[in-house]
Amino acid sequence: MRKIPLFLIYLRLIIGFLLLGLSIIHIKHYEVIAISLFSLGLISDIFDGIIARKLNISTEKLRRLDSNIDQLFWCLIAVATFMQYPNFFINNVLSIIILITAEALTYLVCFIKFRKEVATHAISSKVWTLIMFATLIEVTWKGESTILFQLCLYVGLVTRLEIIAILLLLKKWTNDVPSVFHAVRLRQGLPINRHKMFNG
Repeated sequence: MRKIPLFLIYLRLIIGFLLLGLSIIHIKHYEVIAISLFSLGLISDIFDGIIARKLNISTEKLRRLDSNIDQLFWCLIAVATFMQYPNFFINNVLSIIILITAEALTYLVCFIKFRKEVATHAISSKVWTLIMFATLIEVTWKGESTILFQLCLYVGLVTRLEIIAILLLLKKWTNDVPSVFHAVRLRQGLPINRHKMFNG
C-alpha cells in the first residue's frame, strides 16, 4: 500500500514517454488513445497525493519527486501534441512562448532563492491543470483550440504570478502552500490550514 503513491507518480512518466512514442510512429486512432492516456495521467496526479496523505507518507522528498515528474510529464505531452498538430503550435507560438517563459521563471526564482525546485502545489495551479487538460483534449480531438486555449493562457499566467509571489514571501522552502494568503501567514510564523484532500 505504501508504494502506491510512488507507483502513480512514475506511472505518469511511463505515460508521457508512451504518448511520445505513439506520436512518433503516428499510430492509428491516436486521438482516442491519447485522450485515454491523458485521463489516466490526470487521475494518477490527483490520487498520488491524496493516497500519500492518507497513508501519512507525504514527505518532502515525495512531493519534490511529484513536482519534477509532473513537469516532465507535461513537457512530454506537449512535445507529443506538437508532433501531431504542429499548426496549432505555429499559430499560437507567441502565446506558448510567453507561457513557457512564465513557467520557467517560477523555477528560476525558486532555484535562486532556495536552491530547490518548485513544489508549492497551490490550489490555483490545480485549477490550471484541469484547464490545460481540457485544452489538450480539444487540440487532440479537433487539432485546434481558441477560447479554451486563451483561458488556459491567462489562468496559467495568473497562477505563475501567484507562485512567484508565494516563493518571494516564504522565508524558507516549503512544499504544499495552497495560496498567497497561506504564504503570508507562514511568513508571519503563523500556522496554516491545509485541506486533507489537496494540501494536507
